[in-house]
Amino acid sequence: MELCVALDLPTAKENLDLIHKIKEHNVWLKVGLRTYIRDGEEFLKAIKQINPDFKIFLDLKLYDIPNTMADAAESIMGLGVDMFNVHASAGKRAMTTVMQRLASYKKRPIVLAVTALTSFTEEEFKEVYETGIDAKANQFAKDAMQAGLDGVVCSAFESKSIKNITSDAFMTLTPGIRPFGEDAGDQKRVADVAFAHDAKVDFIVVGRPIYQAENPSEVVAKIISSLY
Repeated sequence: MELCVALDLPTAKENLDLIHKIKEHNVWLKVGLRTYIRDGEEFLKAIKQINPDFKIFLDLKLYDIPNTMADAAESIMGLGVDMFNVHASAGKRAMTTVMQRLASYKKRPIVLAVTALTSFTEEEFKEVYETGIDAKANQFAKDAMQAGLDGVVCSAFESKSIKNITSDAFMTLTPGIRPFGEDAGDQKRVADVAFAHDAKVDFIVVGRPIYQAENPSEVVAKIISSLY
């Protein structure tokens, strides 16, 4: 299991200050929609200047018609990131089109599909998808695997079931992790590190418990030590 630190702070300077504080750790860094729209490719380059060994997860959740998603995925190839994601809701054909477009590259990033956003309650999810989270997440995972993706974004509560119906090699990345039982904030389906480990999660995403800490590096070290 690997740690991915969410860079969700209000400004590029604050995010870069955080990265400097944790630069000695071997972690992934998640660049989300707000950060990338605001700070762009230059921000990605700035991360690598601090520590070229940092791995970057570009969390843009691509969702459009198949060809547009494939065009966007091909553009992402030029950014030098190590992982990005698409929405499974776009459908199997869209995900397949993305992977077919990337097949000609000798090396490509890890590609994940978003199943159910961790902000959803069961009731809210049913209003949109007309079925429960567990069943739909499993279906989305099967679709993503058949389309050739490397794994899915899900909550820790769906991870073990998804592994059972796909394979242990099919990756799960779980946002909303509160490592040691911290407040859930705006996330509804959250878990701690121990639960994520039991659920066979491959990547945990942690944001607020790290960047709101007085000593982010100390918290990162504590989380890393709890992963094994």
